[in-house]
Amino acid sequence: MAKKFQNFIAGEWCDSVSGDRFENRNPANWDEVIGTFPKSTKEDVDKAVSAARKAYESWRKTPAPVRGEIMKKAGDIMVERKEEIAQLMTREMGKVIDETRGDVQEGIDTAYYAFGEGRRLFGKAVPSELPNKTQWTRRRSIGVAGLITPWNFPMAIPTWKTFPALLSGNTVVFKPASDTPATATLFVEILLKAGVPPAVINLVHGGGGTVGTAIVEHDDIDLISFTGSSEVGRIINGKAGGGLKRVSLEMGGKNAQIVMDDANLELALDGVLWGAFGTTGQRCTATSRLILHEDIHDEFVDLVVREAKELKLGDGLDETVDVGPVINEGAREKIHKYVEIGQDEGANMVLGGEIADEGDLANGWFYKPTIFTDVEPGMRIEQEEIFGPVLSVIKVSSLEEAIDVLNDVEYGLSSSIYTQDVNAAFQAFDDIDCGITYVNGPTIGAECHMSFGGTKSTGNGHREGGWEVYEFYTDAQTCYVDHSGTLQRAQIDNR
Repeated sequence: MAKKFQNFIAGEWCDSVSGDRFENRNPANWDEVIGTFPKSTKEDVDKAVSAARKAYESWRKTPAPVRGEIMKKAGDIMVERKEEIAQLMTREMGKVIDETRGDVQEGIDTAYYAFGEGRRLFGKAVPSELPNKTQWTRRRSIGVAGLITPWNFPMAIPTWKTFPALLSGNTVVFKPASDTPATATLFVEILLKAGVPPAVINLVHGGGGTVGTAIVEHDDIDLISFTGSSEVGRIINGKAGGGLKRVSLEMGGKNAQIVMDDANLELALDGVLWGAFGTTGQRCTATSRLILHEDIHDEFVDLVVREAKELKLGDGLDETVDVGPVINEGAREKIHKYVEIGQDEGANMVLGGEIADEGDLANGWFYKPTIFTDVEPGMRIEQEEIFGPVLSVIKVSSLEEAIDVLNDVEYGLSSSIYTQDVNAAFQAFDDIDCGITYVNGPTIGAECHMSFGGTKSTGNGHREGGWEVYEFYTDAQTCYVDHSGTLQRAQIDNR
């Protein structure tokens, strides 16, 4: 019998008031039910927000270094349970076990970074224009944070949001993706064991249309952090903006790797295989476009096709597997539809383009790594986010053309260039319109202590990760002390 999971609201594990439940299944073996989860309602969200609001007053007054100690303990527990978490994550969303171990490690790193930030929530002390007057800024918590996370990084992305929110003194209402609710539950259990007070963290399972909307529209939620599609992000921004909430959006990408004629081709080959087919292409930073200088185009395409043919599909718990399933049937249908669109547009499919359902793959949502050549700028497969193992190859004749092609999409998340020319590398930094640019590295591989986010339809200017995320989860308070004993008027012409 499938395990029955619950929400965590107001310090208690509980079912939804609706009594309804949904199933969570293994995308590599759809017969395996990992568990059933509450199909929550607006009333459940109301209870969670009320609890978080009440808990906020005491939590915000807990010294930040003390909150940091709790984040460290959570990281320590994650270290102890790393393999358990990774195994569950692979069963939930399919990516190979090496990747889910890395997903957990990113959460551990984020916990330890938060621990340090508990003693580094810096303000600024600056000189006054008047004598005997002291002034500075400091960081303050905001209130209740609504966190809405995706399924492709079931531990890393929730930690990106939750640890900074809690460390900054906010309380949390957390809605994980319905495809990965078990990992989210385990994360909340770890937070509670680490010492996060009940009601400071609240977990509400359910669909985005019901639970997500209720969080975004709730009058008592002060800030929203969302990772997901640009389409949904725009809706959230509109609804939350009407309530003057602070909103952070990390959304889609159509990322490209440029390979110039002077590049180390073996290094570039490793990069594109990892960037395009790691996580089965289901990353916002995945390499979905490969922009090749014409002088190395044919040789490099041959290398990529040769190596991609050898990638092994299967259950991610098998240590020999390279590529796991996509998340569900709907995702696989979308990927296959885009493959058909690419063929209709006149692109040349040189590898893949097929559902993989033979033998042990029959019960999962597998799709073969797919490569198109003769892709022209403006084709839908070159412009639109597919979120699967589909790579579009575009031929160019110069660095300037490569950068123009890279920029000519609605997204601006991650980018990569392989070259041994330092001048070309710095021209790429200057001219590529993306939040992230790698030189001689793939488009994937963010580190937790660096800012993460993008431009254009990828985001709204805020960043995950690093020190900058703490600016999102805090407000700046300006403090003045006049110790002159007289009335002094700043910004008045006293001269």
